[in-house]
Amino acid sequence: MLSHIIDVLADPNDGSALTGADDFTRLVSGSGHSFDVAKQGYVTLSAGAGLKHKGDSIEMVNARETFLSLGHFAPFVEAVTGAVQDALDAAELPETVAPTLLEVGAGTGYYLAHTLDSIADARGVGLDISPHAAKHLAKCHPRVGAVVADVWERLPLQDDSVDAISVVFAPRNPAEFQRILRPGGEVIVLTPGVGHLDELREPLGILGVEEGKIERMYEQAAGYLEQAADPVDLSFPMNLDRASIAAQVGMSPSARHLGAEVLAERMELLPESMTVTARARLDRLRAV
Repeated sequence: MLSHIIDVLADPNDGSALTGADDFTRLVSGSGHSFDVAKQGYVTLSAGAGLKHKGDSIEMVNARETFLSLGHFAPFVEAVTGAVQDALDAAELPETVAPTLLEVGAGTGYYLAHTLDSIADARGVGLDISPHAAKHLAKCHPRVGAVVADVWERLPLQDDSVDAISVVFAPRNPAEFQRILRPGGEVIVLTPGVGHLDELREPLGILGVEEGKIERMYEQAAGYLEQAADPVDLSFPMNLDRASIAAQVGMSPSARHLGAEVLAERMELLPESMTVTARARLDRLRAV
């Protein structure tokens, strides 16, 4: 709920603190701005004319919920949770401090909810640009507050307010991450690896993972974030039936490039089930 995280949220226009008003039906700042809380429990925090970019459609969000709920990415989920726990242990937070977590591009909140289940008393900010995703985020865990915002803009969080940031197959903003991290805080990044889902590339014509993603991440982070621990390469097979494959494609960027009819035709040519390899790299970074 937003009431769990209100003390770390900030007005996206000027960074001033927010408080709940009218029984948390809106958030207001000391500078006079007001942000309505949707009936589903999330709030949109954007400055000026509003969000400039478009998030996942309702179809993509539903596909993500379907695929993740089947547990196919469980090793990724466990790895991210473990890295967050390791980061908090390294920070040596006082026992009286409840860790504050942020997931950027949180989608339906599947990863964040799992992490909160594993870390007692932690609270989480789930941030995504898609209102459709935020509806799921707001109810994914009792200690999650759901925020619609653009990662490319000033993040609606206070300076030095977050102990760990997780980014799973999502965009990053190193300068803003540096600003909002508390001393000793870390960013946990899961990046798809070359060869991720390759068994589906040729038969379905979906997008592949481009070379150099990790190198570009560190280039963009230069001056703001640096490596905090050795990276971990993850790879595991998944046995996917056609419904799972359709959900995987539907939740990915390929959903925007393939027409439904074309995808359906190609899906018909697949076997009833396939072994597909998931590959990614896990990096931990800290503020410079």
